[in-house]
Amino acid sequence: MIRQAAVWNLSWEQRRKLTGFLFVLPTVAFVTIFFIVPLGLTFFISLHDWPLFGDRAYIGFSNYSELAADRQYVKSLNFTFRYTLLITPPIFILGFILASLVRRKIRFVGIFRTIFFMPVVIGLGVSSLLWVWLLDDRVGIFNKILLDLNLVPKAQLFLGRPNTAMNVIILSVVWKTVGFTMILLLAGLQAISDELYESAEVDGAGYFKKLFYITLPLMRRTIALALVISVIGSVLAFDQFYIMTRGGPRNSTISIVYWIFNNSFTYFKMGYGAAMSIVLLGILVALTGAQLYILREKD
Repeated sequence: MIRQAAVWNLSWEQRRKLTGFLFVLPTVAFVTIFFIVPLGLTFFISLHDWPLFGDRAYIGFSNYSELAADRQYVKSLNFTFRYTLLITPPIFILGFILASLVRRKIRFVGIFRTIFFMPVVIGLGVSSLLWVWLLDDRVGIFNKILLDLNLVPKAQLFLGRPNTAMNVIILSVVWKTVGFTMILLLAGLQAISDELYESAEVDGAGYFKKLFYITLPLMRRTIALALVISVIGSVLAFDQFYIMTRGGPRNSTISIVYWIFNNSFTYFKMGYGAAMSIVLLGILVALTGAQLYILREKD
């Protein structure tokens, strides 16, 4: 009763602030426990020689200075950026095309939306295993089709050559994730009033003028969200490389997260892996900030 009386003795503005604080408190607690605390521990570990077993020693920023001399780290970082640049355009362009198609109010459009979105609900690990089977040189359906059509003289090792391995991984990930981008862009398209397009048609605007002067400007925030999610997912890619190629052939598909995993849990260099994780976080923050700045609302 005393506490209730104390609350009611507060001014309306104080009660409003207290109510707002209580609403955000669960989120603050969640972010603190599952992000801020682990981030702090990761930075702490990165300052140590931290084997999985054995004694730990403080070494300052030695793990960070070692990164510049790590050739595989630089190679993995370059590969990750190249992979991100190659996979982001097809995901976004195909997602936009599919969103434009299923936006129309036609018969069975709901079925097409479901079909396009279905691969998204499959786990990335399951999807990667599925593509490994499809691309197998002995029982894979792709090789069987190519052989039956006499397009190749013998079964192809799609995952056994650097160029083809990269291409089929991109194909598998685009198939898996394009439906999610489609849904994001579809939400942005549906938020645009049809009256704007009708007015533009009355003024004689064609498809491309409506696209560049109405659709894209009004979808700026949605496009920014879709690109940020796609880029972050590509930079953090791990499952598809671990399952489909194991980093091969000849270490040509080792992403930065794969290299962090190897150092942390294969070579048991937890401190070094933590240092790479902190640097990767800084890269992601910079990339995300740059995208949001470029795609910001001009006004």
